[in-house]
Amino acid sequence: MIRSNSKNLTHWLAVLLWIVPLPGLCTGTYFDEEIRPLLATFCFDCHDEDSAKAGVDLAQFRDVPSLHRNPKLWENVLRQIEERAMPPSNKRQPPPETYHRLVDWLRETLNNPDPELLPRDPGQKLIHRLSRPEYNYTILDLFGVDTRPADKFPPDGGGGAGFDNNADTLFLPPVLMERYLAAADDILLVADPARLFPQQPVWYSPDRLTARNNLTWFLRRAFRRPVTQEEVDRLMGLYQHSRQAGQDFNTAMKIAYKAALVSPHFLFRIEWDPSIQGPGRISNHELANRLSYFLWSSMPDDALLAAADRGELWNDNGLARQVRRMLQDPKSRRFSESFIGQWLGTRKLPETSSPDIQRYPKFDVALRSSMMQEPVEFIHFMVQNNRPLLDLLDSDYTFADRRLADLYELPPVDQNGFIRVSLPDRRRGGVTGMAAVLTQTSYPRRTSPVLRGKWILEEILGTPAPPPPPIVATLPQDDRIRDNLTLRQRLEQHREKANCATCHSRLDPLGFALENFDAIGGWRTQIDTEPVDASGVLPNGREVDGPEALKDALLEQQDLFLRHATEKLLAYALGRGLEYYDIPTVKEILHRAAPSGYGLQTLILEIARSYPFQYRRGSEIPLAQMTSGDSPQ
Repeated sequence: MIRSNSKNLTHWLAVLLWIVPLPGLCTGTYFDEEIRPLLATFCFDCHDEDSAKAGVDLAQFRDVPSLHRNPKLWENVLRQIEERAMPPSNKRQPPPETYHRLVDWLRETLNNPDPELLPRDPGQKLIHRLSRPEYNYTILDLFGVDTRPADKFPPDGGGGAGFDNNADTLFLPPVLMERYLAAADDILLVADPARLFPQQPVWYSPDRLTARNNLTWFLRRAFRRPVTQEEVDRLMGLYQHSRQAGQDFNTAMKIAYKAALVSPHFLFRIEWDPSIQGPGRISNHELANRLSYFLWSSMPDDALLAAADRGELWNDNGLARQVRRMLQDPKSRRFSESFIGQWLGTRKLPETSSPDIQRYPKFDVALRSSMMQEPVEFIHFMVQNNRPLLDLLDSDYTFADRRLADLYELPPVDQNGFIRVSLPDRRRGGVTGMAAVLTQTSYPRRTSPVLRGKWILEEILGTPAPPPPPIVATLPQDDRIRDNLTLRQRLEQHREKANCATCHSRLDPLGFALENFDAIGGWRTQIDTEPVDASGVLPNGREVDGPEALKDALLEQQDLFLRHATEKLLAYALGRGLEYYDIPTVKEILHRAAPSGYGLQTLILEIARSYPFQYRRGSEIPLAQMTSGDSPQ
């Protein structure tokens, strides 16, 4: 999500991507003469510097550019006004004409930021340490050994948008350097010498020439770019010193290779040209690295490096050809595993969920593994076939193995592994019907409408609710009827409290709609002795009853989902959290992907073409050269 300094807020998005601009609305004069006086009348009593309820001071925003520097807060303001949550019912209400004028202005201003007021900034990310998965995959592709050495490294932090490839959180603690040294020894011990040294000394080829050729070949792949003679010379010095100390050819070469494996040029993705100032386009080889770590979580292969050598990645056709080739490669499954597992949170299912097997006897470690695999198979299919992004909300298919087919009460799957299966109705298709999501948002002995509603707001709509108050009454650990009250009735009592109602009016109806799914995602029609009540009323007054009605309600807000999903994709691709100046890029990506029905492969390609993906701070190149596909001279 795009960062915001606002605290304890519901970060509501209300972006209509193709709204027709309303002339004059976004001007500074209109803000000064019409909008700020209106805000002062109806908002500043509670949201100025002195009161700042919920940490929100609207009086600090004195011009249009200041609004664009904090769009999430104002998107929240827009949603609160649209839902008539603000001003509160006990405060003075604006007349209809004033209300609509404010809503129209906020929509237009947020959806159509003036390029002259919003800086064109690709963001800062000069040095990016390889994450643990990236290190493992790079070692696998470089040496052909699948020893997963990074599993012994300290955990990586989750940064912007919740992904572990965020450059800002990939620090280098001292203990990690020690692990790198040990990992290099272990890798070189088990690596196949024929793969390490494609050239071996022969009588007509001096050892030093053979060593140099091998080092040049290896460093180009390990550093993921052309290498200089000076870089090769430094490692040749290590090789020669080892040979003079009596080491054989292979041992001396491994000593040089070990130095390469603990070099910053292997451990980090470095983009740096100190001689150039201002935003500038990255080199072909830097773009190759961004592509490979985006789509493969690993180093470029020989074909991608060769395309970079020829300068083809600055050409739009050449870039598109490589992206499509990479997405059809089996290594693209790594993208599916990493991206969807972190976005949905299902990758951490073993750590976060432990269903009670007495209440849910079908659950075991094998079923949990199947649960985690379903969203991976689903999104990998979407990537391979350019399926619409909205399949994640509603689809007539999913992927299941024998265990999931049994849990979902589908026809038996006769073969081993996962297959695509057709669904008999709409209740199961999409992520809200996946067992991994439903289990993750439940407690060991019961479901949790609150957790499920919270998950939908955060991960589907990108509109997280504020954290709960410090002291919250606890609910029973299971869903048995107690004191003649069902769990739902206890929740309804809870949200009658004034300090709970605002959030629970958003959370609970979404979660209640999924109550037919039990705590491991199986279908049920009763809870204890009572029929399941999956009905609810959303804040906008829309009634929902069951998972199919919930999907209809989510599809009515598909603009929110499409934008949030695109923000997630872009943040993952860039390895950083998004900022306010990334809003035009998100909008442009969606606009370009619309003709394909927001096909996932198309969205990925448009991200690869985007300004922040191809540019960085640190050099000055006209934007026209990028959009035309011409390479800088």
